[in-house]
Amino acid sequence: MLIPEKQSENKIIVTVDEKWKGKVLKQLLKEELNISSRLLTKLKKDKTIKVNNSFARYHTLLKSGDVIEIALIEPTDQFEPENIPIDIVYEDIDLLVINKQPGIVVHPTKSHPNGTIANGLSNYILKNNMKWRIRFVNRLDMDTSGLLIIAKNAFAHHIISEQMKNNLVTKKYKTIVDGVIENDNGTILEPIFRPNDDSIKRIVDKRGQESITKYYVLERLHNATVLEIELLTGRTHQIRVHMDFIGHPITGDTLYNERVSNYINRQALHAWYLKLYQPRFKNTVEITASMPKDMSILRKTLKNAQN
Repeated sequence: MLIPEKQSENKIIVTVDEKWKGKVLKQLLKEELNISSRLLTKLKKDKTIKVNNSFARYHTLLKSGDVIEIALIEPTDQFEPENIPIDIVYEDIDLLVINKQPGIVVHPTKSHPNGTIANGLSNYILKNNMKWRIRFVNRLDMDTSGLLIIAKNAFAHHIISEQMKNNLVTKKYKTIVDGVIENDNGTILEPIFRPNDDSIKRIVDKRGQESITKYYVLERLHNATVLEIELLTGRTHQIRVHMDFIGHPITGDTLYNERVSNYINRQALHAWYLKLYQPRFKNTVEITASMPKDMSILRKTLKNAQN
C-alpha cells in the first residue's frame, strides 16, 4: 500500500488497494495508518491531504488505485543549534536513535537552558539541511547513558508512544549495583510515588503508579553485580528506585545510594537495547549500544578486586 521510494520525513504516500475500495478516506487514515485524532484535526485544518493530486475531504470515497498524499507540515524548531556531538546509531525517515553520552541533559530546562541533546540535534538538522521538528519519544536522566529515540514527525511520535503505552517496545538496560544478588533473576512489582511536587526523589509507596522491573544477573563481581534490566513500565527513576528498594542501589547513584563510589562519578546505568516496530512500514527494528567506557572500567576494576 505504501510507496516506499516516494516517502519522506514530511510526506506519506499511499496507494489504495482492494481492501479499502469503497470506504471513506478518514477510515483508512485511522485504521490503516493509525493516525491520531489530534493529527487528523491538524491535517484537516491545514488541508494537506490529497487524493490523486487534489485536496480531499475525510468523507471522500476511495477507489482502488487512488494515490493518497499526506503532507506533514512541521513548525520551525525552537532550540538554538550548538556544536554538540551526536552519536547516531539508527536513522530512517521517521526516527532517529542516538547513543546518549552521560552528563548531558536531553531537553533544555531552567537549570540547563543550553548545552543539551536538543541543541546538538538542532545543529545536526541545520548542517544537513533537514526540515523536521525534534520530538523525544523517551527520556534519559542526565547521568544515564544509552539509546534515546527521537521522532521526526507527529505521526511517528504518536505511533511509537502508543507502542510504549501498550508494552510493544522492548527496553533493556545494563547496570552495576552494590552488593551480590543471589537470585539469577527476579521481578520487582512495587508502585512508585512522588511524595510532593517539589521532590526529585521517588519512593516505593502503595499510593504510587504500578511499576514492573525485571532483572537478570549477568556477572557477580567484588561486592557488586552486573545486571540486565527490562522495563515493563516507564516510571521516572524506576530502575534506580526499585534497585534501592531491594537493597542493591546502583553504584555511583548520588540520589539513591548513600555509598560513594571511587570508580565512577555517575549512576552506572546504560540503556543498551531497543526493539520496536517502524511506525510507517511496521518492520521490526532492533538497536543496541555497547557499554560505555566508564562502566567498562568500573566492571573491570571490581572484577580484578575479586582476585
